[in-house]
Amino acid sequence: MTIHHSHPFEASEQDRNPLRRFRGRMTSPVSIWAAATEGRRAGWTLSSFLVADGEPGEVIGLVDEESALADILPETTAVTVNLLGWDQRTLADAFAGVAPAPGGPFSLAAWNDTDWGPVLTNSLGWIGARLSPDPDHAGWGLLLRAVVERVEIQANPADEVLCYVHGRYRSLAL
Repeated sequence: MTIHHSHPFEASEQDRNPLRRFRGRMTSPVSIWAAATEGRRAGWTLSSFLVADGEPGEVIGLVDEESALADILPETTAVTVNLLGWDQRTLADAFAGVAPAPGGPFSLAAWNDTDWGPVLTNSLGWIGARLSPDPDHAGWGLLLRAVVERVEIQANPADEVLCYVHGRYRSLAL
């Protein structure tokens, strides 16, 4: 057995995608986008999103086409964006499908139903938004645009914002 100073399965420098490496240096907040229809819920962990101020404001995100959220989108017109804190990183992994979630990821935390979909009760804040019809593609992701109809922000968050950078979760104090 030998001990390596680098990851044994890591691609060599010349084989790495430069765009992915550039994106990996950008700090992104972590959220769970969720929707519901006819008693079914679906959600997906998302750090590839932005909030555009304006009249009306919009939220724009890139969702994996293979996700449970993408499957439910044709049956709904609304979505919630739930901003996560440092203590919710396990929940983020469950909704991303990289951690176990016996009973499904919604069973791991308390959620409230709203006109826009499920809202995480202890999120740092959430947005309720109306989806634009006919999502598009950007890169390999499904590009969602939604008009913001409601914003709720936790007055005194006890947690730090959960961020994703260099392939790892980091905390960012508010």
